[in-house]
Parts: sequence; C-alpha cells; structure tokens
Amino acid sequence: MTPAVRRTGLPRAGRRVSPKAAVCVVSVAANFTAIMDTTIVNVALPALGRDLAVDTSGLSSVNVGYLVAMAVCVPVAGWLTHRHGTRRTALAALLLFTVASALCATAGSLPALTGYRVLQGVGGGLLAPVGMTMMLRAFPVAERLRAQKYVMLPTAVAPALGPVLGGWLVDTASWHWVFLVNLPVGVLAVLFGLWALPDFPGPGAPRFDLPGFVLAGGGLAAVLYALTRAPDRGWTGGQVLVPLLGGAVLLALTVPWELRAAHPLIDLRILGDRLFRTTQLALLPMGAAFMGVLYLYPQYLQTGLGYDALHSGLATFPEALGMLTASQLAPPLHDRVGPSRLMAAGGGAATLVIVFLATGAGTLPSLVLYPSLYLLGCSVGLLFANGQNAAFVTVPAARTADATTLLTMQRQLAAACGVALAATLAAAGFRSGLLAMAGLGGCAALLALRVSDRQVRDGYRADAVEAPARRRKLPGRRVT
Repeated sequence: MTPAVRRTGLPRAGRRVSPKAAVCVVSVAANFTAIMDTTIVNVALPALGRDLAVDTSGLSSVNVGYLVAMAVCVPVAGWLTHRHGTRRTALAALLLFTVASALCATAGSLPALTGYRVLQGVGGGLLAPVGMTMMLRAFPVAERLRAQKYVMLPTAVAPALGPVLGGWLVDTASWHWVFLVNLPVGVLAVLFGLWALPDFPGPGAPRFDLPGFVLAGGGLAAVLYALTRAPDRGWTGGQVLVPLLGGAVLLALTVPWELRAAHPLIDLRILGDRLFRTTQLALLPMGAAFMGVLYLYPQYLQTGLGYDALHSGLATFPEALGMLTASQLAPPLHDRVGPSRLMAAGGGAATLVIVFLATGAGTLPSLVLYPSLYLLGCSVGLLFANGQNAAFVTVPAARTADATTLLTMQRQLAAACGVALAATLAAAGFRSGLLAMAGLGGCAALLALRVSDRQVRDGYRADAVEAPARRRKLPGRRVT
C-alpha cells in the first residue's frame, strides 16, 4: 500500500513543491477542462452550423465522436498507467487534449472538426481515471476525504459552467473560443506537470489484452452511442437498437473473458472487494439521477419559465455551489456519523428535492428554485464525497488504476443512461422525467445502507499502521 515514487535531480526550486499539491493542481486542471468540454460545445452548435454550412442536426457527430472516443479509451487507462506510470500517462493525455483543442478551433469543415474531437476524446478519456489514480496514490486514506474538496471541483463546477461560459464566448467572440479556452489551462498544466508532478510507477503490464480492449471498449462505445442517439431517433430504430444490443452483448462477453485472462485489461476481480462493490452500486443510480436532472432543469427553465440559454445556465449554478459546500462538510460529518448513513441521508434528501421540483413544476417561483438546486447539490455532493472515499479505502495501492478505470466506466454509463431516460420521458412532460430521476435517487439511498462502516474503520486503522513508512517514502518535496 506504500506508494512508490521516483526522484530525479531537478533544481531545488522544483523539489520544494509538495507532491500532493502538484497532483491536485494537474488533476483538477485536467479533469476540469475534460468534463467542461462535454457541455460547453452544445451551446456553440448553432454558430458552428452557420459557419460550416451544416444543418444543426448533422452536427451530432461533433459530440458523439468525442463521447465515443472517451469510452473506447477509458479501459486502456489502467494498462497505460501500469506500463508507463502515472506521470507520463497523465502528461501525454493532457498534451493530446490540448493540441486537439487547438486543432478544433482551426477546423474548416465538419469531417475535420469531428476528427479533431475524436482526438480530444482520446485524451479526455484517459485524464479522469489517471488523475484519480494519482490522487489516491498521493494521499493516504485518512487524508483522502479532505482532498475531496479539490476532486469535487471539476465534477461540481465544470458541467454547470460549460453552458454559461460557452454561451458568453459565442455571443461575445466566436465558436472558436469554445475550444481555445482550453489552451491556457492545458499548456500551463503540462508545463507545471513537467516541472513538479511526481510519478507513481505501476507494477508493469506484460502485454496488451487486445480481445479485452475490443470487447470492453467496443461495447462501451456502442452502448454510449445508442444512448446518445435514442432520445432523438427513438429506441426501436435500427440506428439505436443495433448498437445498443450489440454493445450489451460485447460488455456481457467482457466479463468471462477478463475473469479468465492471465493479464486482463480490466481487472474485474477487484469487484470481489465488498466495500468497493457496494459503494459503486449506490453511486450508479445517483449519478444517473443527477445528470438527468441537470439535463431536464435548464430545458424547464427555458420552455416553462422563458429563460434564455445564458440565464438558465446561471440558474443551474447553485447546484455546483451546493456540491462544493458538501465537500467541506463531509470530513467532520464522516468522523461523527460514518459514510453509510451520510450517503443514505444525501440520497434521501436529493430524492425529496427532486420530488419537490417535480410536483411544483410550472408553479414554483424562480426564487424558490435557486435554494432548491443548492440543496440538491449539497445532498448529491454528500453522497458522492463519502461514496468515492469509501470505495477505495480497502483497495490496495497497486490496484487503484484498475479500480479508477471501473469507476470511470460506471460514471460514463450512469450519465448516459440518466440523460437518455430523462430525455425520453420528457416527451410526456418534465414532471414524469423528474419523478423517474427521484426514483433513481431513492434506490441510491437504499443501496447506500449496504455500505459497511466497519470495513471503512478497519481500512483506516490498517492504513494508519503504514503511515510512518509512507511518510518516509513520500517526503514533502518534489519527487518524480
């Protein structure tokens, strides 16, 4: 469980940077841009269509290509980390994402833009699992929950900021700036990472599991593609049903193959860890519910209350503030109450808020909506912060890359399922969609009760025994 690090003879100024601080800066910057890119482009699609002389409906490949590329690359993240270490993998992914962003801004045709978005997706698909692996390796178990206030920043703020920033950039400048805004963050993060980012080398990866990659990457990409297209094209059409069923079959075949493989691309045996498994089961429905609400709520504001795109984005922002508040409250509450009850309370409170929004749809004044979204963010953030912390308490350090790969795949599926379900049910009214999301939140609250507080406490005690050795191995100075 003791993290291994490499040292190099760099200038003293570089060695004074705390490894934990360096990991936080690079991880937060990288994940922030990657997550924001999933929402910021949406508001630029009309302007893109006008400039590229393409109908708006034909621009779906811009987002679909990005999401599918991310899905294909997520299963590879663990293998790359094991083979090349966290530092090389993270910086290469961040550099690719930054270069692809610049290329997107120069695109003069739809095929070129789609290709560059695929490159962006390749980098973005690696950033989340590798960044999370670095955080888990840099921080001991007792400090991880307090580090959540940094980890939660991209998850909380980026999806809400994307439409607001994108709308402002398109209105005041041009659609090109939707991609150019990534450059200063990406370049500075790469330079800082080259100077100060520590490396946590993996155990090595003997050979690439090509069948596992085809099954897992292809299956995940096909399912996400189908879920992305289903709300507009219907669930029974061939363009949705064929990839959905085909992807489901590939994912089902992934399980026996990876369990039998001598060197699996995705180590599914980690699901044998009861604490990791039960927390994932609780995070899955809440992730779907949260993303479904974030999809429905801005539409309700625009079609039901007459908000424009920019102001509907601003009205959604209180949920981000709520999640950040929850990341501050989670550590002291965790020590007193325990993660299971906090997760259940967060899931239950989120369910009540969504039911309140559903029953009051069309009648609630705007001043009531803002605190409601803030409470929703607090509730969901409480479940997410405690759940993500508890998930990795008993996971050995050498297997964190495999665990973060599985968690990222789960997040992508949850988000896609939540949005697809919400968009489909919205045809019958926003109330129906919101009530469905409330049902998912209630499932998450019930599943959270299965998380074992005793296992979390035992994991903390076991990690505390190794803390002195870890401090000797990971001093508060620059190590690579």
